[in-house]
Amino acid sequence: MTNDYLSKAKVLIVDDEPANVRLLERILALAGCHHVRCTTDPRQALALFLEVEPDIVLLDLNMPHMNGFSVLEQLKAAIPLEDYLPILILTADITVETKRKALTSGAKDFLTKPLDHAEVILRIQNLIENRFLRLSMQRHNLDLERQVQERTAQLEDTLHELQNTQEQIVKQERLRALGMMAGGIAHDFNNALTMMLGYGELLHPWLEEHGSKREITYLDHIVSAAQDASHVVSRLREFYRPAEDNEIRLPVDLNDVVERVISLTSPKWKGKSRAAGVQIEVISHLAKIPPVAGNAAELREVLTNLVFNAVDAMPKGGTITLATHEEIDGATVSITDTGMGMTPEERERCLEPFFTTKGEHGTGLGLAVVYGIVQRHKGTIEITSEKNFGTTFSIRFPATDEAEAAAKPEIARLDRTLRVLVVDDQEIICELIAEYLHSDGHSTACAFRGDEALETFRKGSFDLVLTDQAMPAMNGSQLAIAVKELSPETPVILLTGFGDEMMAVGGHPPGVDMVVGKPISHADLRQAVFQAFTAHKKLASVA
Repeated sequence: MTNDYLSKAKVLIVDDEPANVRLLERILALAGCHHVRCTTDPRQALALFLEVEPDIVLLDLNMPHMNGFSVLEQLKAAIPLEDYLPILILTADITVETKRKALTSGAKDFLTKPLDHAEVILRIQNLIENRFLRLSMQRHNLDLERQVQERTAQLEDTLHELQNTQEQIVKQERLRALGMMAGGIAHDFNNALTMMLGYGELLHPWLEEHGSKREITYLDHIVSAAQDASHVVSRLREFYRPAEDNEIRLPVDLNDVVERVISLTSPKWKGKSRAAGVQIEVISHLAKIPPVAGNAAELREVLTNLVFNAVDAMPKGGTITLATHEEIDGATVSITDTGMGMTPEERERCLEPFFTTKGEHGTGLGLAVVYGIVQRHKGTIEITSEKNFGTTFSIRFPATDEAEAAAKPEIARLDRTLRVLVVDDQEIICELIAEYLHSDGHSTACAFRGDEALETFRKGSFDLVLTDQAMPAMNGSQLAIAVKELSPETPVILLTGFGDEMMAVGGHPPGVDMVVGKPISHADLRQAVFQAFTAHKKLASVA
C-alpha cells in the first residue's frame, strides 16, 4: 500500500545543488516514484508549486537568492489551512534552533545531508502515506457532510410535511368541531329565524295598506336579514363544499345587491363608528352590468363580510368604495378601503379558515366563508393590498340571463283545501304555521307534543301532518311512523331546525315523505305542501 502511495505521489524538489537533485531523482525512481519536478532556483519554487500541485515538497534551506525559510513562507501562504501538504527539509544544519525555526515555519520533517538512501525513502513514504490518508479522510468527511446535509434536508422536509399535516388535522378538527357546534345551535337558531321571517311576512300585507314607506323598508330589511341568516350556520360547516346540482341559481342584479348591502351595513359603518368618533364614508359607483346566476342572500353575505372587514381595517376612519363594472361574459364587483392594508404574507393567507390579523377580536372565518361562496358561484377573487395603503377585493362572476339561469319553481296552489295537523313544541311557531295555512284556505289543528299529536290524529281526520322533529315524549320521526301505521296514505312533512343536517345525510326518516328546514317562508311552505300532497296522491293512484 505504501509503494502504491509513492507511485501515485507528485514530488517537487527545490535544491540549488544539481548533484543533490539528481541523487533524489534516482532514489525516488528506484522506489517507483516517477512524478517528480525539480528546480535549482528557489525563486521559481512558488510558480512550480502552483503548477504541479505536489503531494510533497523536498526543500533545501541554504540557497542563494532566497533561502528555504523564505520559500517556506511563500508555500505556507499558498497552502489552504485545511490541507495537509508535507514539506521535508534537506539540510546539513542540524542545530536545535534551525529545526525549531523550520517546524515553526511549516516543515514536517528533516533529512540530514549527506543523504542516506534508506532514510530518504522511509521518511518520504511516511509523509506521503499521511498525506494520502488525510486526503482520504477529507473525502470521507466531505461525503459524510454531504450525507448529513441530505439527511438533514430530508428530515427538514419531513418535519415540514409533518407540520403541514398537523396543521391540516388541527384545521379539520376545528372545522369538525365547528360543524358539531353549528349543528347543536341550528335548531334553536332556526326556530328564532322562523318567527322573525314568518311574522315579518305576515305583517307585510298590513303595512302595505296602513304603514309608511319607511316602515315597509324597515320590514323588508328584517325579512331579508332573516333570510340571509338562515344560510349562515349550514355554510360554516361547508366552507369548500362544491355547488350541488339542485341548488337554485337565479338571475341576480349585483347593483341591487350592493345597494341593499350598503343599507344593511349602515348601522356599523355609520352609527357605531360615528358613535366612537370615527368617520367612515361609503360610496358606490355602479355601472350597467348583466345579471349573474346566483343566490342573492349568499352574495349579500359576501359583500357584507367584506364591508365589515373594511370597517375594521380603518380604525381611524376612511372611505369604502363599492363599484361594479361589466367584463367580457361577466360582471365584477369591487370593495376598496383606505385602511391599513396587508403584508404579502397576510394577503396570501387571508382566505384560509381561522387565519386572522385581529387577534382575539377575530375568528378567521369571514373571508373563508366569502371564498367558499364565490367558489360555489364559479367566481374568482383578486386581492390587491399594500401595507398602510388599503385593500381592494375584486370578485368576478360569470354572466347569465333568464334563459340560462335555473328557473325558480312555480309555486302551485292545491285545487282543494286540506285539514292539517300542525305539531311543534313551541306554541308560537305552531300559530305561525297555522296562520300560513289559514291564509291559503286550509284548516288546522295544533299539538305541542308528539304523544298529544298522535292522540289528536286518532280522534280526527287529517289530510296532512306537518311536524317538528325535536319534541318531548315522542319526536317527529317517531310520530311519523305511528301516523303511517294508522293511516299509510296520509303524507307527513318534517319541518325542523335540523333540516340541513338531515337532508345532508340523504333520504328521509321512515314514515316521513318530505324534510323541510327551518326557517321557512310562506311561499316555501305552500310549495312543500303542494309537492308532498300531490306526490303522495300520485303514489296512491298508482298503487
